[in-house]
Amino acid sequence: MRKINKVLIIVNRKKKDSLSIAGEIRSYLQEKNIETAQHETETDLGEIGKLQEIDLAISLGGDGTVLYASRLLADFSIPVMPINLGTFGFITEVSFSEWINAFEEYRSGVLGVSPRVMVDVSVFREGDLIRHFKGLNDVVVNADGIAKLLYLNVDINHENLGIYRADGVIIATPTGSTAYSIAAGGPIMHPDMTSMILTPICPFSLSNRPIVVPSSDIIKIRVEEEQRAKVILTVDGQLTFPLEERDEIHITEFKHRIPIIRSDKRSFFGVVKSKLRWSGGNNA
Repeated sequence: MRKINKVLIIVNRKKKDSLSIAGEIRSYLQEKNIETAQHETETDLGEIGKLQEIDLAISLGGDGTVLYASRLLADFSIPVMPINLGTFGFITEVSFSEWINAFEEYRSGVLGVSPRVMVDVSVFREGDLIRHFKGLNDVVVNADGIAKLLYLNVDINHENLGIYRADGVIIATPTGSTAYSIAAGGPIMHPDMTSMILTPICPFSLSNRPIVVPSSDIIKIRVEEEQRAKVILTVDGQLTFPLEERDEIHITEFKHRIPIIRSDKRSFFGVVKSKLRWSGGNNA
Protein backbone atom coordinates (compact mmCIF):
# COMPACT_ATOMS: atom_id res chain seq x y z
CA MET A 1 0.00 0.00 0.00
CA ARG A 2 1.21 3.48 -0.86
CA LYS A 3 0.76 5.91 1.99
CA ILE A 4 -1.40 8.84 0.84
CA ASN A 5 -2.15 11.45 3.48
CA LYS A 6 -2.80 14.53 1.36
CA VAL A 7 -4.10 14.96 -2.18
CA LEU A 8 -4.03 18.15 -4.24
CA ILE A 9 -6.87 18.50 -6.76
CA ILE A 10 -5.94 20.80 -9.66
CA VAL A 11 -9.05 22.02 -11.44
CA ASN A 12 -9.47 23.63 -14.85
CA ARG A 13 -12.73 25.44 -14.17
CA LYS A 14 -13.19 26.10 -17.89
CA LYS A 15 -14.10 22.44 -18.29
CA LYS A 16 -17.78 21.67 -17.84
CA ASP A 17 -18.73 20.38 -14.36
CA SER A 18 -15.09 20.42 -13.22
CA LEU A 19 -15.87 22.13 -9.90
CA SER A 20 -18.72 19.76 -9.04
CA ILE A 21 -16.57 16.77 -9.97
CA ALA A 22 -13.79 18.12 -7.76
CA GLY A 23 -16.30 18.26 -4.92
CA GLU A 24 -17.21 14.61 -5.46
CA ILE A 25 -13.55 13.64 -5.39
CA ARG A 26 -12.93 15.60 -2.20
CA SER A 27 -15.90 13.94 -0.49
CA TYR A 28 -14.68 10.47 -1.44
CA LEU A 29 -11.14 11.13 -0.24
CA GLN A 30 -12.28 12.72 3.02
CA GLU A 31 -14.35 9.60 3.74
CA LYS A 32 -11.05 7.72 3.47
CA ASN A 33 -9.50 10.16 6.01
CA ILE A 34 -7.31 11.66 3.30
CA GLU A 35 -6.70 15.40 3.57
CA THR A 36 -7.40 17.39 0.40
CA ALA A 37 -6.50 20.78 -1.01
CA GLN A 38 -7.87 22.34 -4.17
CA HIS A 39 -6.26 24.69 -6.68
CA GLU A 40 -7.74 26.22 -9.81
CA THR A 41 -5.39 26.66 -12.76
CA GLU A 42 -3.99 30.12 -13.46
CA THR A 43 -4.87 31.39 -9.98
CA ASP A 44 -2.81 32.18 -6.90
CA LEU A 45 -1.72 29.10 -4.99
CA GLY A 46 -3.74 30.34 -2.04
CA GLU A 47 -4.06 27.89 0.83
CA ILE A 48 -2.53 24.82 -0.79
CA GLY A 49 0.13 24.78 1.89
CA LYS A 50 3.57 23.31 1.39
CA LEU A 51 3.77 21.40 -1.87
CA GLN A 52 6.29 18.98 -0.42
CA GLU A 53 3.52 17.71 1.88
CA ILE A 54 1.43 16.57 -1.11
CA ASP A 55 1.51 12.83 -1.76
CA LEU A 56 -0.58 12.83 -4.93
CA ALA A 57 -2.10 15.34 -7.33
CA ILE A 58 -5.25 14.79 -9.35
CA SER A 59 -5.63 17.01 -12.43
CA LEU A 60 -9.13 17.67 -13.72
CA GLY A 61 -9.18 18.88 -17.31
CA GLY A 62 -7.36 17.93 -20.47
CA ASP A 63 -3.71 17.62 -21.51
CA GLY A 64 -3.18 21.35 -20.93
CA THR A 65 -4.13 20.92 -17.28
CA VAL A 66 -1.58 18.13 -16.93
CA LEU A 67 1.11 20.36 -18.43
CA TYR A 68 0.25 23.09 -15.93
CA ALA A 69 0.25 20.61 -13.03
CA SER A 70 3.58 19.13 -14.09
CA ARG A 71 5.33 22.49 -14.05
CA LEU A 72 3.77 23.32 -10.69
CA LEU A 73 4.82 20.05 -9.05
CA ALA A 74 8.06 19.24 -10.88
CA ASP A 75 10.44 20.35 -8.12
CA PHE A 76 8.96 17.74 -5.78
CA SER A 77 8.32 14.90 -8.28
CA ILE A 78 4.74 14.58 -7.01
CA PRO A 79 2.78 11.88 -8.89
CA VAL A 80 -0.07 13.16 -11.05
CA MET A 81 -3.26 11.26 -11.82
CA PRO A 82 -4.68 12.94 -14.96
CA ILE A 83 -8.46 12.69 -15.26
CA ASN A 84 -9.69 13.61 -18.71
CA LEU A 85 -12.53 16.11 -18.92
CA GLY A 86 -11.44 17.29 -22.35
CA THR A 87 -11.88 15.90 -25.84
CA PHE A 88 -8.45 14.76 -27.05
CA GLY A 89 -6.12 13.63 -24.30
CA PHE A 90 -2.82 11.97 -25.16
CA ILE A 91 -1.63 12.34 -21.56
CA THR A 92 -4.95 12.18 -19.72
CA GLU A 93 -5.61 8.47 -19.93
CA VAL A 94 -8.06 8.14 -16.99
CA SER A 95 -11.72 9.01 -17.57
CA PHE A 96 -13.87 10.33 -14.73
CA SER A 97 -15.87 7.10 -14.55
CA GLU A 98 -12.60 5.21 -13.91
CA TRP A 99 -10.97 7.47 -11.37
CA ILE A 100 -11.98 5.67 -8.15
CA ASN A 101 -10.76 2.34 -9.47
CA ALA A 102 -7.54 3.94 -10.74
CA PHE A 103 -6.96 5.72 -7.42
CA GLU A 104 -7.48 2.58 -5.35
CA GLU A 105 -5.28 0.49 -7.65
CA TYR A 106 -2.54 3.12 -7.46
CA ARG A 107 -2.85 3.28 -3.66
CA SER A 108 -2.65 -0.51 -3.43
CA GLY A 109 0.43 -0.61 -5.65
CA VAL A 110 -1.24 -2.26 -8.65
CA LEU A 111 -0.91 0.76 -10.95
CA GLY A 112 2.55 2.09 -11.65
CA VAL A 113 3.80 5.44 -12.86
CA SER A 114 5.43 6.69 -16.02
CA PRO A 115 8.40 8.92 -15.10
CA ARG A 116 8.31 11.64 -17.78
CA VAL A 117 11.31 13.67 -18.91
CA MET A 118 10.88 17.42 -18.52
CA VAL A 119 12.96 20.15 -20.12
CA ASP A 120 14.96 22.84 -18.37
CA VAL A 121 15.06 26.10 -20.36
CA SER A 122 17.36 29.03 -19.67
CA VAL A 123 17.41 32.29 -21.65
CA PHE A 124 20.65 34.29 -21.71
CA ARG A 125 21.04 37.87 -22.89
CA GLU A 126 24.52 39.36 -23.19
CA GLY A 127 25.73 36.42 -21.09
CA ASP A 128 23.27 37.00 -18.24
CA LEU A 129 20.51 34.57 -17.29
CA ILE A 130 17.26 36.53 -17.66
CA ARG A 131 14.54 33.86 -17.59
CA HIS A 132 14.16 30.25 -16.60
CA PHE A 133 11.39 27.81 -17.49
CA LYS A 134 10.57 24.13 -17.16
CA GLY A 135 8.17 22.19 -19.34
CA LEU A 136 6.75 18.75 -20.00
CA ASN A 137 5.85 18.95 -23.68
CA ASP A 138 8.05 21.23 -25.75
CA VAL A 139 9.97 24.43 -26.30
CA VAL A 140 9.30 26.40 -29.48
CA VAL A 141 11.31 29.27 -30.93
CA ASN A 142 9.41 30.83 -33.83
CA ALA A 143 8.38 34.09 -35.43
CA ASP A 144 5.63 36.33 -34.16
CA GLY A 145 3.62 36.12 -37.36
CA ILE A 146 2.76 33.83 -40.25
CA ALA A 147 5.36 32.49 -42.71
CA LYS A 148 8.23 34.53 -41.30
CA LEU A 149 11.65 32.99 -41.95
CA LEU A 150 14.07 33.03 -39.00
CA TYR A 151 17.81 32.48 -38.72
CA LEU A 152 18.59 30.29 -35.71
CA ASN A 153 22.08 29.02 -34.90
CA VAL A 154 21.87 25.56 -33.27
CA ASP A 155 24.49 23.72 -31.18
CA ILE A 156 24.26 20.28 -29.59
CA ASN A 157 26.85 19.59 -26.88
CA HIS A 158 28.92 22.56 -28.13
CA GLU A 159 29.05 21.16 -31.66
CA ASN A 160 27.54 23.52 -34.18
CA LEU A 161 24.86 22.17 -36.52
CA GLY A 162 24.71 25.40 -38.50
CA ILE A 163 22.18 28.13 -39.01
CA TYR A 164 18.63 26.89 -39.49
CA ARG A 165 16.64 29.01 -41.94
CA ALA A 166 13.12 28.03 -40.95
CA ASP A 167 9.86 29.24 -39.48
CA GLY A 168 11.33 28.09 -36.16
CA VAL A 169 12.47 25.03 -34.24
CA ILE A 170 10.79 22.75 -31.72
CA ILE A 171 12.55 20.92 -28.91
CA ALA A 172 10.13 18.22 -27.75
CA THR A 173 10.20 15.60 -25.03
CA PRO A 174 8.87 12.10 -25.74
CA THR A 175 5.62 13.21 -24.06
CA GLY A 176 5.50 16.19 -26.43
CA SER A 177 6.35 14.12 -29.49
CA THR A 178 2.64 13.74 -30.25
CA ALA A 179 1.99 17.50 -30.04
CA TYR A 180 3.41 20.30 -32.23
CA SER A 181 6.48 18.26 -33.16
CA ILE A 182 4.53 15.50 -34.93
CA ALA A 183 2.60 18.12 -36.92
CA ALA A 184 5.95 19.50 -38.09
CA GLY A 185 7.14 16.07 -39.22
CA GLY A 186 8.81 14.81 -36.05
CA PRO A 187 8.73 11.17 -34.89
CA ILE A 188 6.38 9.59 -32.36
CA MET A 189 8.29 8.44 -29.27
CA HIS A 190 7.17 6.34 -26.35
CA PRO A 191 6.75 8.70 -23.36
CA ASP A 192 8.95 6.58 -21.08
CA MET A 193 12.01 7.22 -23.25
CA THR A 194 14.80 9.56 -22.10
CA SER A 195 15.41 11.73 -25.12
CA MET A 196 14.64 15.02 -26.84
CA ILE A 197 13.64 15.78 -30.42
CA LEU A 198 14.93 18.75 -32.41
CA THR A 199 12.34 19.43 -35.13
CA PRO A 200 12.71 22.31 -37.59
CA ILE A 201 9.48 24.05 -38.62
CA CYS A 202 9.16 24.35 -42.43
CA PRO A 203 12.95 24.59 -43.03
CA PHE A 204 14.20 26.38 -46.12
CA SER A 205 16.62 23.51 -46.72
CA LEU A 206 14.95 20.11 -47.07
CA SER A 207 18.09 18.51 -45.63
CA ASN A 208 17.25 19.93 -42.17
CA ARG A 209 15.49 16.93 -40.68
CA PRO A 210 14.31 16.07 -37.13
CA ILE A 211 17.06 14.79 -34.83
CA VAL A 212 16.63 12.64 -31.71
CA VAL A 213 19.26 13.12 -28.98
CA PRO A 214 19.71 11.88 -25.40
CA SER A 215 17.87 14.02 -22.88
CA SER A 216 21.19 14.65 -21.10
CA ASP A 217 22.47 16.59 -24.13
CA ILE A 218 22.62 20.39 -24.10
CA ILE A 219 20.87 22.11 -27.00
CA LYS A 220 21.68 25.77 -27.59
CA ILE A 221 19.72 28.02 -29.93
CA ARG A 222 21.09 31.45 -30.75
CA VAL A 223 18.91 34.09 -32.37
CA GLU A 224 20.99 35.51 -35.21
CA GLU A 225 21.14 39.20 -36.04
CA GLU A 226 19.12 41.02 -38.72
CA GLN A 227 15.93 39.02 -38.22
CA ARG A 228 12.97 40.08 -40.34
CA ALA A 229 10.41 39.29 -37.64
CA LYS A 230 10.01 39.35 -33.89
CA VAL A 231 11.03 36.09 -32.23
CA ILE A 232 9.01 34.33 -29.53
CA LEU A 233 9.88 31.56 -27.09
CA THR A 234 6.94 29.35 -26.06
CA VAL A 235 7.00 26.58 -23.44
CA ASP A 236 4.25 23.94 -23.42
CA GLY A 237 2.10 26.23 -25.56
CA GLN A 238 1.26 28.13 -22.35
CA LEU A 239 4.24 30.30 -21.40
CA THR A 240 5.66 32.88 -23.80
CA PHE A 241 8.68 35.17 -23.73
CA PRO A 242 9.87 37.69 -26.38
CA LEU A 243 13.41 37.11 -27.60
CA GLU A 244 15.91 39.57 -29.00
CA GLU A 245 18.74 39.16 -31.48
CA ARG A 246 21.81 37.47 -29.97
CA ASP A 247 19.74 35.85 -27.21
CA GLU A 248 20.72 32.26 -26.39
CA ILE A 249 18.32 29.54 -25.25
CA HIS A 250 19.88 26.58 -23.44
CA ILE A 251 17.76 23.43 -23.20
CA THR A 252 18.50 20.22 -21.34
CA GLU A 253 16.75 17.71 -19.10
CA PHE A 254 15.16 19.07 -15.91
CA LYS A 255 16.67 17.67 -12.70
CA HIS A 256 13.47 15.78 -11.78
CA ARG A 257 10.98 13.72 -13.75
CA ILE A 258 7.25 14.00 -13.23
CA PRO A 259 5.53 10.69 -12.42
CA ILE A 260 2.32 10.29 -14.42
CA ILE A 261 0.04 7.51 -13.15
CA ARG A 262 -0.63 4.92 -15.82
CA SER A 263 -4.03 3.60 -16.81
CA ASP A 264 -4.58 -0.15 -16.99
CA LYS A 265 -7.51 0.40 -19.38
CA ARG A 266 -5.49 1.55 -22.39
CA SER A 267 -1.87 1.55 -23.61
CA PHE A 268 0.14 4.35 -25.19
CA PHE A 269 -0.02 2.65 -28.57
CA GLY A 270 -3.75 2.11 -28.21
CA VAL A 271 -4.19 5.83 -27.47
CA VAL A 272 -2.02 6.78 -30.46
CA LYS A 273 -3.94 4.47 -32.76
CA SER A 274 -7.27 5.82 -31.54
CA LYS A 275 -6.41 9.52 -31.44
CA LEU A 276 -4.62 9.53 -34.81
CA ARG A 277 -7.36 7.38 -36.33
CA TRP A 278 -5.12 4.59 -37.59
CA SER A 279 -7.50 2.06 -39.08
CA GLY A 280 -4.88 -0.40 -40.25
CA GLY A 281 -6.64 -0.62 -43.61
CA ASN A 282 -6.26 1.03 -46.97
CA ASN A 283 -7.12 4.43 -45.52
CA ALA A 284 -4.83 4.21 -42.48
